[in-house]
Amino acid sequence: MGETIRTKKKVRAEKIKEQKKNTAFAILRNNPTSPRKMRFVAGLIRNQQANKALDILQFSPQEAAIKLRKLLQSAIANWVEKNKGERLEDADLYVKEVRVDGARMLKRLRPAPQGRAYRVRKRSNHVTIILGNKANKENINGTED
Repeated sequence: MGETIRTKKKVRAEKIKEQKKNTAFAILRNNPTSPRKMRFVAGLIRNQQANKALDILQFSPQEAAIKLRKLLQSAIANWVEKNKGERLEDADLYVKEVRVDGARMLKRLRPAPQGRAYRVRKRSNHVTIILGNKANKENINGTED
């Protein structure tokens, strides 16, 4: 019984290692765009093929799309660097996860009537893109997502 538990743990560890090999990520920190505006553009590419996501971002009129496209290209480059022997065309990469979190906020003052001042909050965000492989879309336990 002890040996079967060890072999199951080894198999699970090998699956985790394989999954990590087939994923890549890129992080953009302190991007001076409102998280709300960035989340709108990030929602367009979530769960899309990597090539299709690049096309969507290229033809999006929002300024956030430019930064997100560069970040996606960086994540693809990270995947290529991690998997040197494999071809990108055969990989079937897709955008597994896009996370947009709030970052630091610059607080400024704006003149207001009667000698008052209004506070202006200039927001920024952190963006994380995780690419996955459609072929290995299995969980650690061997079940589909």
